[in-house]
Amino acid sequence: MRVAIVGLGAISAYYLAAVEARGWELAAVCDLRPEKLREFAPHVGRFTDHRALLDSVELDGLIVTAPNDAHAAICRDALRREVPVCVEKPLAVSLDDARELVDLSARSGVPLLTSFHRRYNDNVRRLHAEVTARGGAAALRVRYLERIEEHLGGDTWYLDPARCGGGCVADNGPNAFDLVRLFLGDVDLVHAVVKHEGGTDRQAVIELESAAGVPAVVELDWSHPGETKDVEVLLTDGTRLRADMLAGHPGFKNSLWHEYHGVLDDFETAGTDPGGLAALRLVHDTYRFCQEGTR
Repeated sequence: MRVAIVGLGAISAYYLAAVEARGWELAAVCDLRPEKLREFAPHVGRFTDHRALLDSVELDGLIVTAPNDAHAAICRDALRREVPVCVEKPLAVSLDDARELVDLSARSGVPLLTSFHRRYNDNVRRLHAEVTARGGAAALRVRYLERIEEHLGGDTWYLDPARCGGGCVADNGPNAFDLVRLFLGDVDLVHAVVKHEGGTDRQAVIELESAAGVPAVVELDWSHPGETKDVEVLLTDGTRLRADMLAGHPGFKNSLWHEYHGVLDDFETAGTDPGGLAALRLVHDTYRFCQEGTR
């Protein structure tokens, strides 16, 4: 695989490590900040414009880790050039843009994978296997709690609602919603409470329900002391099972290293994944519910 990475912020390090471990060729990188490009060897193409990269480098895949508001344009340009795309969640900021990308991928037959790295977490996978073997969930809770300022890594755009798409619902929400869908399949919004600070949503409690009537709760917090990320499942026999996404991976953000290996495993073999659009629909429904009181 000859791949390129667009966006060299905090998350790119995990992709770079996974690319190297797989023996893929890093053909090019792109970032608006020239100082970021100087970190790479001369044989790696270095660009400040993703279109110039796409027009001049032959690729088997493009990895997009740029800020959220840039996802749609970069993915669109790559798909139109028939380059498969792996894009960090969320697929886009706008639901209309996300629909367009999924449609473009389907019509062209060019793969488009939204990267939900938490579905590859080893503890989540073990929990999912056990829940499946024991007949499925009767109820579910996903918690995604952190102090966002500790996770920025210099990427201050997270705190700009226009660039992020909102706040914790727009950015952490897709990962949490994807985990709910992993266990329950498609779900719909039932109720949501979102708390804002300075225009950015910092906390949210979102109630969902599967087609079979199984309830789920997603708790999001960008003002939480420390870090708590887990999935708790209630089985039909009353047993409660839990997966701590951070357990067994001591150190700040160390669980991400193995998760991004899983992302690239799927990118190599998967076609278009509808999960990116489904998660963004839940983000959109949550914001609309809070604004209008309707789903």
